[in-house]
Amino acid sequence: MKKVILIAGILVAVLALLMSRHASAQTAHTMKLNAGIITPKLQETKAFYTIKLGFTVVFENEFYLLLQTPGGNDQISFLLPNHSTQQRVFQLPFGGSGVYLTIEVDDVDAEYQRIQSLGVPIEIAIRNEDWGDRHFAIKDPNGIGIDIVTYTKP
Repeated sequence: MKKVILIAGILVAVLALLMSRHASAQTAHTMKLNAGIITPKLQETKAFYTIKLGFTVVFENEFYLLLQTPGGNDQISFLLPNHSTQQRVFQLPFGGSGVYLTIEVDDVDAEYQRIQSLGVPIEIAIRNEDWGDRHFAIKDPNGIGIDIVTYTKP
């Protein structure tokens, strides 16, 4: 009887181990999003994001620009339209509307003052929203709205 209980205990332990490995294999799946914008304005875009927003260049060549946010958490890329190295899906330029980015900062008031001091046109003046955001908005050289926000509790 002790052998049966011991074998059953071992089987339960092995089964639990196998199930935990399967569960951790499922939760180990990760993704990283890198938004890309197709634009003929690579140099203006590079200057805006690096000088005005403090992004750094991760990679650059004559038709592609990869930028990283301050702190290195996120990236965004820009690609010249109609480039011979790219497939059809990556050929047409961004049309100038229907896209926005949100950049979360620790101190939106300080960022608002900094952006204003650089002469960047403000699209939406700093404000509090009922749902808890304190934010303002600007546009990049491609017409992409950039919402700069500090999240707070409503």
